[in-house]
Amino acid sequence: MQSDAPTPSVSDAPSGNWVDRLAPPAWRPWLRLSRADRPIGTWLLLLPCWWGTGLAMIADRPRWVDLWVALACALGAVAMRGAGCTWNDLTDRDYDAMVARTRSRPLPSGQVTVRGAWLWLAAQTALGAVLLLTLGGTAIVLGIASLALVAIYPFAKRFTWWPQVFLGLAFNWGVLLAFAAHGGTLHPAAVLAYAAGIAWTLFYDTIYAHQDTEDDALIGVKSTARLFGTDTPRWLLGFAAAAVVLLATAVAAARPSPVEALIAMAGVAGFAAHLWWQLGQLDTGSPATCLRLFRSNRDAGLIVALFLAVAGLV
Repeated sequence: MQSDAPTPSVSDAPSGNWVDRLAPPAWRPWLRLSRADRPIGTWLLLLPCWWGTGLAMIADRPRWVDLWVALACALGAVAMRGAGCTWNDLTDRDYDAMVARTRSRPLPSGQVTVRGAWLWLAAQTALGAVLLLTLGGTAIVLGIASLALVAIYPFAKRFTWWPQVFLGLAFNWGVLLAFAAHGGTLHPAAVLAYAAGIAWTLFYDTIYAHQDTEDDALIGVKSTARLFGTDTPRWLLGFAAAAVVLLATAVAAARPSPVEALIAMAGVAGFAAHLWWQLGQLDTGSPATCLRLFRSNRDAGLIVALFLAVAGLV
């Protein structure tokens, strides 16, 4: 049973976030367990879904179902990002207790019990399943298949220097799912956009991981940030270039009209400019800068989503 007394904020949550300000005190540990106080992860899970919807509208044609797909993906991103974070914290609770940035999370700090976290995980997963069942057979199969990636990701940093690849595989699956929800089929454009999203994830999550390199080294957790070290800017440039090229190829594979191509490629150009700006701002020795740049990727992905949507509607 949780107390009604206020509970302390998580150390890396934005100051003045809505959970700390507005949520009833008894709800706050559960919302923090789902990272509702840090919505950037929900955006990064949702935006590839919207990429898939926009590409489907270009490759085929707009359909009324796309409105529901976009909304269901938004609701599903909240539920499944929360479920994924809960699962991550269950598997990492001992590691989190040893890292300064994460020891204030609800499980290692004792605000939520392990049993309570399992029940919360089940509730969020059930909500995601209900939404998934509205998206058609192909999308349902893809959604079920994604659970394997979600299950593996928290363990990746224990056996590979490239856990960000596993995050990318899981976080960008929505490109495929949303495209399939549009018309029941997949398409090379969706697969190319999926690959672009993985490269983008390697870009932004390597920046994020630079916040914890010292603690990660002490406890033996692997990451691309530790692997690349001072060579990180060069690797990030490669990931950014791969993401932009693959995304542009995905647009071309959707066979847009000249007007659609002009609009969609303008979005890709805006995405490229944003990643270039991030590289210019990068300071891997500054955790505050790394966190700020990581969060800015909501805007980078939103540029693509908005331009693809406009291109699909013209």
